[in-house]
Amino acid sequence: MTPRRTPTGAAVLQPRITSAIAEAVLDELAANGYGRLSMEAVAKRAGVGKSALYRRWPSKQDMVIAVLSEFSVPLAVVADTGSLRGDLLALVDALRNWFTHPHFSAILPDITAEAGRNPALAAAIQAMIGQPRREQGAVMLRRAIARGELPADLNMEMALDFLPGPLFWRLSVRKVALGSGYEEELVELLLRAMGFSALATE
Repeated sequence: MTPRRTPTGAAVLQPRITSAIAEAVLDELAANGYGRLSMEAVAKRAGVGKSALYRRWPSKQDMVIAVLSEFSVPLAVVADTGSLRGDLLALVDALRNWFTHPHFSAILPDITAEAGRNPALAAAIQAMIGQPRREQGAVMLRRAIARGELPADLNMEMALDFLPGPLFWRLSVRKVALGSGYEEELVELLLRAMGFSALATE
């Protein structure tokens, strides 16, 4: 059997082009929204042929979800600081950066509204973005339970809903800037709500 030749040229998905396309997707989403976004517009903005997009993703939805996932999921990873208070401070800072990002702050309201009308899009967002981000949050909470900082019977689902809720409401819905000391006060509120035990860290 003749060995397969390593693909070259157009057959290779070049990272530089993929990065340019991803940036173009974010620009188009922020400027025009999901409903008006087209493969043609993204290709033109990225300076590539439309075939470059279809070599990577079979549809507009797949392209958008992949790009948003690559942008959003890494921002959910919080380093183990050794304490729940430290982890929450890092998480709140990461959430603030996510919600206020120049691209994402414009994209989030539109993509949320579109998902409400499009069950397939909503399911894809949950599978590719929502669930991976919640899993990262669960890792942080399980660490705290193992250290004795949180009760073993913590309602994990409710806690995971609560963690991003105040920042989402303030920044994305009310569109009110965080005042001085807001993040620290929010962390203290989150700790009390989840039944934090300071004795575990003393």
